Amino acid sequence: MQWVEMFGYLGALLTLTTFSMKTMLHLRMAGIVSNLAFVTYGAMGSVYPVLLLHLTLLPLNLWRLRQLLQLTRQIEEASTGHLSMDWLRPFSRRKAVHAGETLFKQGDEAAEFMFVLSGRFRAVEADIVLKQGEVIGELGLITNGHKRTQTVVCDQDGQLLLLTYDEVRQMYYQNPRFGFFFLELAAERLIRDAGRMTQGLETAPGHVASSPNAA
Repeated sequence: MQWVEMFGYLGALLTLTTFSMKTMLHLRMAGIVSNLAFVTYGAMGSVYPVLLLHLTLLPLNLWRLRQLLQLTRQIEEASTGHLSMDWLRPFSRRKAVHAGETLFKQGDEAAEFMFVLSGRFRAVEADIVLKQGEVIGELGLITNGHKRTQTVVCDQDGQLLLLTYDEVRQMYYQNPRFGFFFLELAAERLIRDAGRMTQGLETAPGHVASSPNAA
């Protein structure tokens, strides 16, 4: 076996190893080393199809690795301060919404959540106004059957960032910290909504305040 072939076997071994990786970070790192091994093998062995393939894959893997490292750093920064969704921008899509438009209705199938960049939206049943910096539709991911819990309409023209639930799951597996922040976000919304409902019941006509002597 010629020594040049060792690079080819090394690349093949590293490619096989990527299938056993549990995190996307380690998968990308192994993929990059594999690309380098195959580029060396293709160049020195004059195997040009292999060379061209891995010269194409190498920058792609480097770009994906850079995205993952940026995401990890941004999540760690977010963990020390106010919960922010700014670091989702590279992984989401922008959507313009006009006043009077209904985003979804209560009971609809839920497949994505939205981050408000601008404008004003309203959760009809809870009568809650959602403005810049708020998240819409995150509860659908954790509810049984993935159904919308509110009807949301647009009261003022605005912009949204959209992220599908499948992308949320992928991001969770790439970095468990994201899963923690998503649950924190959902818990924050549930606590807020529960507080509003309690306040509404207390101010509703016919409400009788409880007392220590109540039976």
